[in-house]
Amino acid sequence: MRLEVDGVSKAFGGTRVLDDVSLVVDDGELAAVLGPSGCGKTTLLRIVAGFESADAGSVAVGGADITSLPPERRRIGIVPQEAALFPHLTVRRNVGFGLPRGAASAERARECLDLVGLSGFGDRMPHELSGGQQQRVALARALAPGPGVVLLDEPFNALDRSLRVSVRDDVRDALKRAGATAVLVTHDQEEAMSMADTVAVMREGRIVQKDEPASVYAAPRDLGVATFVGEAVILPASAAGGVASCVLGALPYAAGGSEGQGRVAVRPEQFVLTVPGGGTVGRVERVEFFGHDAALTVVLDGERDGEGVVIRARTRGDAGHRTGDRVGVEVEGSVLFFVS
Repeated sequence: MRLEVDGVSKAFGGTRVLDDVSLVVDDGELAAVLGPSGCGKTTLLRIVAGFESADAGSVAVGGADITSLPPERRRIGIVPQEAALFPHLTVRRNVGFGLPRGAASAERARECLDLVGLSGFGDRMPHELSGGQQQRVALARALAPGPGVVLLDEPFNALDRSLRVSVRDDVRDALKRAGATAVLVTHDQEEAMSMADTVAVMREGRIVQKDEPASVYAAPRDLGVATFVGEAVILPASAAGGVASCVLGALPYAAGGSEGQGRVAVRPEQFVLTVPGGGTVGRVERVEFFGHDAALTVVLDGERDGEGVVIRARTRGDAGHRTGDRVGVEVEGSVLFFVS
């Protein structure tokens, strides 16, 4: 079902936590609300779920206003940060908890376990499951009543990094197979960008941009969004005629962009390190090896404000660069430019 949050505001004491927030999530869409701690994203989730009341604004699911309904009447499923399974109930009974007793409910629990890839796990106890399996049981429990919307409250935080990636893929697949409308609340940029159909970036109680992940990354609304959703090297620049001039040279930026004094943002993967020549040259100060790629810290020749300009470049893991190497630095593609 379609979720519509319209003009929601909330304050605690004298502190405004949400400021006129509006968000639309279409039927079957998986949206991520992405923001740092304290931006208001968890309060927004709690208002949608009915655990907090808004000072202003409304919440609707499937065209029906649910703003004044208690949580149990909203038809909203929740997957919490930790699975929060009942330790004394089997997996099947955890999934069926809250459903009317009977054969139909048992069959629905089995269907939901199949949906999350846990068929055959119904008779196990929660302590017999891995953390990732417990989270999938929590998702099955949220899906069992057939909710209009599923809310996921940073559900992968407690998992190891390697497990987190596989579990979030499983969760996304299960939500898509169920045709569920879902909202993922997270501070993890990689999680939001890889899982969601759309990403809503929150800052200081407002949604500052909502778009497809690729658009949020490639065409951020402002410098704050650009630096939050991914790494970037920020440099002073002046721009005119589609070209931004900075210490790296004259760099093209998006057509139709603003002109004047401002800053450019260059993504680490845009830097190309070459044999030193007549252009920008620097020295490799640090190499961080990740296997599939490497991050290189390069100090450019020359100074700005008495210090060398430092960039961070991404290269292939087998590129062979070493600390102390002299390298040429080029920029591939268009950069981002923001007026001061």
